[in-house]
Amino acid sequence: MIDVLREARGATEIWTLRLNRPDKANSLTRDMLRAIETATAEAEQAGAAALVLTGMGKVFSAGADLEEARAGLATDGIWERVSSRIASLPCLTIAALNGTLAGGAFGMALACDLRITVPQAGFFYPVMKLGFLPQPSDPGRLSSLIGPARARMILMASQKIDAATALDWGLVDRVVETEELAQTVTELSDAVCAAPPEIRKGIKAMIPG
Repeated sequence: MIDVLREARGATEIWTLRLNRPDKANSLTRDMLRAIETATAEAEQAGAAALVLTGMGKVFSAGADLEEARAGLATDGIWERVSSRIASLPCLTIAALNGTLAGGAFGMALACDLRITVPQAGFFYPVMKLGFLPQPSDPGRLSSLIGPARARMILMASQKIDAATALDWGLVDRVVETEELAQTVTELSDAVCAAPPEIRKGIKAMIPG
């Protein structure tokens, strides 16, 4: 349910982790989250220049699998571990959002360095309505991108925003058509693939956030 794709680019690789559960809107199970956690560690060990998160179908992820959420996954610490693992990677991380981003899956996208999306995507994080706290790092990351008032619009007022608004607010960095998503990822990762590992790591460490 998590496809791990490795593309050789010169002396390094781009790793793509693809959520592959389109019949369930790529909702995340505990096993899928564990697989992402493991794959990110393996990508770092392999010295990947870039790591890409994307999904199959028309939705990036609807968040937690409903059945497992009711059994406790919604508040499990694994969400924070996964997003923290992504945030700590020394390579370029890109969320290539092939569709709507919702709920707990927000944390993975917020932890990435760059977020690109298709025009049809919507963005919402309905923890207030569901009666849960968000992942501990998410409000800070969200606020640093879009400001505290807009973060409250999403987290407290439970507002769903469209891709154009997400771009205007700074939640995403580019909006591209679905057929352009893969090519945009390639273009954005060209420079890091050509750079020595210590330069990739050094420049990322110098940029706050």
